[in-house]
Amino acid sequence: MSFLRVRSQSSLWLGLLPALALLLLLLAPLGRLALTGLTGEASWPGATGSDWSLWTPWQDDYLRWRVIWSLAQAGITCALAFAFGLPLAWVLARFEFFGRVLVLRLLMLPFVVPTLVAALGVLALWGPHGVLSGALGIHLQDTPWLLLYGNLFFNLCLVVRTGVDALEQVNAGQVAAARSLGATPWRAFWRIEWPAIAPWLMSSLCLVFLYCFAGFGLALVLGGQRYATVEVEIYTLVAHELQLGQASVLALWMLLLTGGVALAYAVLEKRLAVPSRVTPVQRKAPHGMTQWLAVLAALLVLLVICGLPILAIFWRALEAGSGTWALLLDPEVSAALWNTLRFSATALVLATVLGVLHALAAQRSVLWRGAAFLPFVVSPVTVAFGLLLLYPGWTASLPLLLAAYAVLAYPFVAKSMAVGLDSLPPHLLQAARTLGASPQRAFWRVTMPLLRPVMRRGMAFAAATALGEFAVTLFLSRPEWATLTTLIYQRLGHPGAASLDQAFVLACVLMLLALLTFLLVEWPVGDRHEHTKQTVGATHAGALRHA
Repeated sequence: MSFLRVRSQSSLWLGLLPALALLLLLLAPLGRLALTGLTGEASWPGATGSDWSLWTPWQDDYLRWRVIWSLAQAGITCALAFAFGLPLAWVLARFEFFGRVLVLRLLMLPFVVPTLVAALGVLALWGPHGVLSGALGIHLQDTPWLLLYGNLFFNLCLVVRTGVDALEQVNAGQVAAARSLGATPWRAFWRIEWPAIAPWLMSSLCLVFLYCFAGFGLALVLGGQRYATVEVEIYTLVAHELQLGQASVLALWMLLLTGGVALAYAVLEKRLAVPSRVTPVQRKAPHGMTQWLAVLAALLVLLVICGLPILAIFWRALEAGSGTWALLLDPEVSAALWNTLRFSATALVLATVLGVLHALAAQRSVLWRGAAFLPFVVSPVTVAFGLLLLYPGWTASLPLLLAAYAVLAYPFVAKSMAVGLDSLPPHLLQAARTLGASPQRAFWRVTMPLLRPVMRRGMAFAAATALGEFAVTLFLSRPEWATLTTLIYQRLGHPGAASLDQAFVLACVLMLLALLTFLLVEWPVGDRHEHTKQTVGATHAGALRHA
């Protein structure tokens, strides 16, 4: 009993730093935002909005359209992701073919690419003078399809990866029994496979809805004036109109709506957490023209939706010519690159410390483990706006900016470490303690070497998050702290083809930097089998980082 009491006290102290970070940088700003939204108070000189009430967004035609469109585009993306993702997942889960493992690994790319880079990739394909829009004569500029395509770029991979993992949980014995009793493959799917995978897919669709509804970077670049979402409207009200009261009301409604969807996701995740042992259906090589056509069609759809935006950025950057690439020698670009690297490195160190401490403290508390999802549920725009309201004197403070980076990134490390701690064999630590090792020595000599692969995976997603962070930087940064993301956005705001070419070159550099950082951190250094299969939780976390 004394050992358990010491362990509990130790967990309490370990969780103190993450608890303070969540309280000061997330919960308190959200409380301040809610207070401003409910009272209509404006805290900046010249800021207005006291005439607004909580129900104003539903009474004003313009804002009601913004909210309805935000909900609609998220729902449409869910439907499209489900319609494409389920067949693609079934093909990848049931057929064994050359390059299948590589395809599954490449499905992680959209989770690493920053949202602003992805938006430029969509513009390179379907925007003015786009590769495909010019060749096909189809122009999607100022239409809702541009944003929907960008949403699908990120979210299709999430649904496919989740679907593949879910189909591997289907009991092969039940499927074989249904077929032996005369069920057709289609009927066996609906009666046996679908009930088993439906909770997994519904869980992933909750995440798809959360990302699309609370997304900022894609909507800012691809939505235009008519199809921008509520998050873009909040940024416009704060940054350009100083309407803090109106922005607070919108942010409060966003928080309530996303909280409801997050609750549904948590319920589904709890259902999926029930352990089960099944014999998965064995994959088979395709035979016959129909099955091979299904495999080729699946690969073609993945290439068009998830691959072409990335390839288009490389194409437009190379097409820009050496004169545009000389932009990288510009002092402004060099300063932005240095800011991106040092901000991301600092945020990664802070996020790793917070994530490890949070995971260790959460071993005996389900509630505290769930607290790690709070930065995922709240969009970066809402977080940044809350920080502006609560700490107006610190709005141009570098420590506040880096702390916000770290709080948004550390849940990736905490989630990965928590999963790793759950899977540790308890007899190893018991053996170390029996041999006289102190708790600290057992942790550093036994626990950490075993958890290093999962910690590196969480750090990889945290690093990608920090490199591509955009919303917080727009709200809290100063001109001399410009990063590659803000520099890309500035180039997009300048007229002329030269500025657009410069944006593509900078986007190409940022994408290469994100991919290189991800590979350096996550690349296996020990047992390669530990890295052959990404967990569903890591995939979900990768998707949520784009919100």
